[in-house]
Amino acid sequence: MAVDLMEIFSSGIPYFVAIGIVVIIILMIIFGSFFTVETSEVAIIVRFGKFLRAANPGLNWKWPFIDAVAGRVSLRVNQIAMTMETKTKDNVFVTIPISVQNRVRMENIYDAYYKLANPAEQIQSYVEQVILGHVPGMTLDEVFASQSGIAAAVKKELDSDMAGFGYEIVNVLVTDIIPDAKVKSAMNDINAAQREQVAAAARGEAEKILVVKKAEAEAESKALQGQGIANQRKAIIEGLQGSIEQFQRVVEGASTSEVMQLVLITQYFDTLKSIGESDKTNTLFLSHAPGSTKDISEQILQAMLAANKTKS
Repeated sequence: MAVDLMEIFSSGIPYFVAIGIVVIIILMIIFGSFFTVETSEVAIIVRFGKFLRAANPGLNWKWPFIDAVAGRVSLRVNQIAMTMETKTKDNVFVTIPISVQNRVRMENIYDAYYKLANPAEQIQSYVEQVILGHVPGMTLDEVFASQSGIAAAVKKELDSDMAGFGYEIVNVLVTDIIPDAKVKSAMNDINAAQREQVAAAARGEAEKILVVKKAEAEAESKALQGQGIANQRKAIIEGLQGSIEQFQRVVEGASTSEVMQLVLITQYFDTLKSIGESDKTNTLFLSHAPGSTKDISEQILQAMLAANKTKS
């Protein structure tokens, strides 16, 4: 700001007014030389267009007219979100969302401000290079399994490449692997079919166990039923034997066959009585005339005697 003091004094302006104007101009120049820098950023100070220094956060001063603030650089962690589309080894197109967290190195402020015109585009170019160098050599399943490995490979490559430009790569996140919609639907169908196969095998095994247990139960039931029938027959025989012996002691001269016939006839009529007392019994009626009854008793007796001979 060029000011001709002699012109001010010779213009007819009162002396004290002229002095006040000069003081105000000087104060404006002095206070205009002070500037502030916010926390987590630095200011780039240049002198006649040449880099001079980096001003730290707080109140700073620069020479008036010869120094200027060229720009400000943030030291906060910046996140760059991008989406990559590429093809896997088994010819499946996948979309890979990637987030790159980066920040400027305090000791490399000059490189970060002057060497890159657009840091975000440069980082994205490096990420594309790394992704295209890894994913096409992997199958879709390997891509899903190596999600963290892909992120580590991208971070390693970016660390070495961006360090020369004054940037530090804090972290690289591969947030998802998104295959084509048709491929995703097919994968869901395959997964559902595999789960259904496992479920069918489990159901078959359960049915097998039920069949085996049922067969074992039936076998045990029949064994117990046979044992019960045997015990029942044994009790009947012992009872008949006792009845015959008691009848022969009371009635002298009665033969064994006659006693058996009497016992069988008695049981026959007891059976008819039991059948008649039941109201829901499917009954097969046989001839029970006196002659027929005698024939039945004789047939039963002959069968029992034949069985005893066979055993002896």
